[in-house]
Amino acid sequence: MKNKTSNKDLSKARANKKDEFYTQLSDIEKELKYYKEHFKNKIVYCNCDDPRVSNFFHYFSYNFEKLELKKLITTCYKNNDMDLFSQNSSERAIYLEYTGDKNNNNIPDKEEIEINYLDGDGDFRSKECIELLKQADIVVTNPPFSLFREYVAQLIEYDKKFLIIGNINAISYKEIFKLFKENKIWLGASIHSGDREFGVPSYYPLNAAGVRVDEKGNKFIRVKGVRWFTNLDYKERHENLILYKKNNPKDYPKFDNYDAINVDKTSDIPMDYEGAMGVPITFLDKYNPEQFEIIGADYEVKEGLLPEIINPKWKVKLDRGYINGKRMYARLLIKRK
Repeated sequence: MKNKTSNKDLSKARANKKDEFYTQLSDIEKELKYYKEHFKNKIVYCNCDDPRVSNFFHYFSYNFEKLELKKLITTCYKNNDMDLFSQNSSERAIYLEYTGDKNNNNIPDKEEIEINYLDGDGDFRSKECIELLKQADIVVTNPPFSLFREYVAQLIEYDKKFLIIGNINAISYKEIFKLFKENKIWLGASIHSGDREFGVPSYYPLNAAGVRVDEKGNKFIRVKGVRWFTNLDYKERHENLILYKKNNPKDYPKFDNYDAINVDKTSDIPMDYEGAMGVPITFLDKYNPEQFEIIGADYEVKEGLLPEIINPKWKVKLDRGYINGKRMYARLLIKRK
């Protein structure tokens, strides 16, 4: 059995800035097939990728005509050497621009790809990268996990469409959850459970959990809880979750401190209950905004933002839902529409 990267490992990676996980082409292909209609005559920007070895650049350049793209732009932080695997060793970075096949061989040849030098290091927050962002219609990439809040905030600030990879725990960030609640961001179509394997730089420690080396010496790591985050719509997110269970006090106990029932699994949401329900955050994998309303989350109850949910007689610390005095796992609070 292969080891998997735990949340503890991810936290350590964030602390050490070793959160450079390179997305597999197969995972990109599985997700992008749901969004073809969004890309016609659009400029796509991949702003956290080594442009000459990035699978995002590979996918969009080789599918440029199929998607009917207008332009593809790719930048990378502190890298301008094709032989380097994002070692962040250059103080000056490059960006590539591709506007499609010119010699009708359906391949993005080197002479068809324009290489430009940036004045700075290619950080997505830099002024010149923001200028490239302003040109773009859709941003597609795998941003650093350690900067996920800041990265999403920038996309929202500049009103960009996006499809990016992150960890499902990011939903618990106040800034990110607010966007889910307001239906400004949602989870993608292809990943709903399990883990995914990513490439990592050559300097990544071999003793890290879940690391393997292939026959060519490339390093990979398996990461749990990975999801696509997007504001590109797709028809599958509007399909109703089929409900078949009926509410009863034994299977759906009420919280001691919330006016809501507890539901341990998304598939067990009762078909006949109209009030508030506490569900796992993985509910968002099946969330249809026409079927359910997101009322809030544990942290909002804790901060007094949902007074109508709180049991006024509760005197114990208000941090999460409790049942029979036992502190429960983190929950989203939802109700049927």
